[in-house]
Amino acid sequence: MAIIIKKGTETIIQGITGANAQLHTKFMLEYGTKVVGGVTPGKGGEKVHNVPVYDTVSECMRKHPDIEVSSIWVPARFARDAILEAIDAGVKTVIVITERIPIHDMLYVRKIAEEKGTLVIGGNTPGIISPGESLVGMLPGITFSKGRIGTVARSGAITYYIANSLTLAGMGESTSVGLGGDPVLGTNFDGILKLFDEDPDTDAVVMAGELGGVCEETAAKFIKNMHKPVIAFIAGKAAPKGKRLGHAGAIIEGNMGTVESKITALKEAGAIISETLSEIPDLIKKAI
Repeated sequence: MAIIIKKGTETIIQGITGANAQLHTKFMLEYGTKVVGGVTPGKGGEKVHNVPVYDTVSECMRKHPDIEVSSIWVPARFARDAILEAIDAGVKTVIVITERIPIHDMLYVRKIAEEKGTLVIGGNTPGIISPGESLVGMLPGITFSKGRIGTVARSGAITYYIANSLTLAGMGESTSVGLGGDPVLGTNFDGILKLFDEDPDTDAVVMAGELGGVCEETAAKFIKNMHKPVIAFIAGKAAPKGKRLGHAGAIIEGNMGTVESKITALKEAGAIISETLSEIPDLIKKAI
């Protein structure tokens, strides 16, 4: 079993006629993802890699009533409306690839998503993969292998590195989730950790954060009550103070958001801290 997406999960691509979306739709189809439709207003009736394009999400849903996931590839100024359209049409999970979405737009989206019970991941997520089953986003499928370790990270590059390390150690992933790098996210670490904790085919979870923001500190409150071991890595320890770098969400706020404050909170919650990415496989073996 996997979380969020699995083999046969019906998926649509909003903004499918854009160059990046077309390219990654091809890769998703080649991986085995069940992409049943795309949406671009005014382009209804066209096809992208033999996937039918519709003018609206609701029209797409009428033709394919079992759709569970939409991925958003539209420009940032259109992202709010695209996400809300998917939520309003009844899509259960919305994976937002678009980056640099205005903060107020995402605050409003998150409020509506909570009211409607919709899982929104991102913005600025590289996507989600359940190895050997389904891929939604721009993750390089070759890096991942099927296993029993869940991973969730803010950084796409770190997601790939962790997956490669686990694969080389003979482990693999149940599902890997890119949380996203924008300042305001639809879902934070605790939402994904909860899903992994409830998944019978996930034995342990790797959580990779970074300096800035408070997602990791708020996740620590949930980790205290988890039934599965959590191995945590925080990137940015060597970052020079006073420099703006990394994701848009990498902003330090007072005494919160520093690498030190995150590690302290996570240690106190019972997470196993990995000082380097290469240590993660050995720490998992000891934990399980």
